[in-house]
Amino acid sequence: MPEIILKEVTKRFGKFVAVDRLNLTIGDGDFVTLLGPSGCGKTTTLRMIAGLESPTEGEILIDGKTVFSSKSGVDVSPDKRDVGFLFQNYALWPHMTVEQNISFGLENLKWEKDRIRTRVAQLLATLKIGQFGKRYPSELSGGQQQRVAIARTLATGPKVLFMDEPLSNLDAKLRTEMRTELKRLHVETDSTFVYVTHDQLEAMTLSTKTCLMKEGVLQQYEPPLSVYNNPANLFVADFVGSPTINLIEGRGRNVNLDDIKLIADGIDMIFSPVSGSITLREDQEIVLGIRPEYVKIGDSGKMRARVYSTLPSGMETIVKIRVGGQLLTSVVFGAIDFDVDEEVGVEFLGERCVVFDKETGINLALGRLGIV
Repeated sequence: MPEIILKEVTKRFGKFVAVDRLNLTIGDGDFVTLLGPSGCGKTTTLRMIAGLESPTEGEILIDGKTVFSSKSGVDVSPDKRDVGFLFQNYALWPHMTVEQNISFGLENLKWEKDRIRTRVAQLLATLKIGQFGKRYPSELSGGQQQRVAIARTLATGPKVLFMDEPLSNLDAKLRTEMRTELKRLHVETDSTFVYVTHDQLEAMTLSTKTCLMKEGVLQQYEPPLSVYNNPANLFVADFVGSPTINLIEGRGRNVNLDDIKLIADGIDMIFSPVSGSITLREDQEIVLGIRPEYVKIGDSGKMRARVYSTLPSGMETIVKIRVGGQLLTSVVFGAIDFDVDEEVGVEFLGERCVVFDKETGINLALGRLGIV
């Protein structure tokens, strides 16, 4: 399997910069998701790697071979990059059966008939669609069509499989099932997957690495749990996670060599960094990030709050609480519910609360949080 390297890749459409000096290395066998809001440049990045779009500047290498270079004028066509592309609408031939759709590319490559039959049978078994071989796409469900499209894309044995939001047309239950199948398929095929999505849950559950972009600029490129637990900046923290992270604006100052006193609307706290020392200007404006699962509701909590609303789902309950002038989100695991306006105790758990600089949005430190 190949390594994919992007060096200072930029794409402009007129004056609009879709991708800005992107440096990225996709390792052998990685499952990388390109994540971000609409218009962030993720699909453009995918299309440039695949050869469907030519960068304005920069260099792209696949398996050690330069497939694009603005300096040397190299621009290898998509069919010679040995990649497979799975489109959002699957693009199956409606007049062909499942078997014919899968074998179409192999026939164009002049494979022998026996070899084609063996390869098609193998893919039908791998994707668990063997019973649908004689059916037409119109006779299949959305999930079954998606599996056929994957099988057809994998048929020629591409080094890399590109997918542009392939689950967006499926219902919620089927999306969950297909995430499981895609992750299993990645392991079984030992292929390199590059996957575009705006759904951060897909990125979290599928990826070995997540490439989060904003307005064409790379924000963070790390394993999904690293992105979740230690976001590089405020945008990353707010974009990744469901329910979203609690962000509390306030001011901070150093009170000794390690600890910081944070003052927000109605809440006084002590922050003890665990990821190195942190030095603030006097009364520096900061933003404190606390994931909902670290906001514990219970009688033992030192801080008092009132329940604003609850959303029980059986496995967990999302609770909005009002603390001073802040409205915070907590996740309580289990079939538990609370009454609106009920008074509860609150405390902050763990060592993964984050202090951000308000002006730059940069992550300053991870640490423990206590109530004064």
